[in-house]
Amino acid sequence: MPIERPADDGQEKRRRTMELLSKADDAVLIAAWEALADKPEVSRVRGPETGLIMLRGRIGGGGSPFNLGEATVSRATIRLGTGEIGHGQTLGLSRRKAELAAIFDAMAQRVEHHGHIEALVADIEGTIAERDAERERQTAATKVDFFTMVRGED
Repeated sequence: MPIERPADDGQEKRRRTMELLSKADDAVLIAAWEALADKPEVSRVRGPETGLIMLRGRIGGGGSPFNLGEATVSRATIRLGTGEIGHGQTLGLSRRKAELAAIFDAMAQRVEHHGHIEALVADIEGTIAERDAERERQTAATKVDFFTMVRGED
């Protein structure tokens, strides 16, 4: 029997937006913030702060879990003057990036900012797709095809 899932109330779109904001380059988020003519009032709820998380892995994807190592992460939570709360997190030490991601997450919850945020997310998605395609091209250039030649004798 298939699992029934509740109708998406925008959380999947928000999750995808937050994921792309965390993968964006710092310069892209800074430029998008500076390009805003009507910046919202922002207050910090938590952070921005930097800490460590433990990365876990599994041998073959299904074996027993093990601690792979630690990774540095930055996170922030902000509140807009209109009450929306945004969260941002990213790998690395960029507190400013985490704070801007939180601001854009909160702004995405307001109808008047949808156009700006959707354009930003589309730009980030395009940049990531180009970067992935370039990485694939570079990897494909190093591919070696091995084959077995059959000789006339058995």
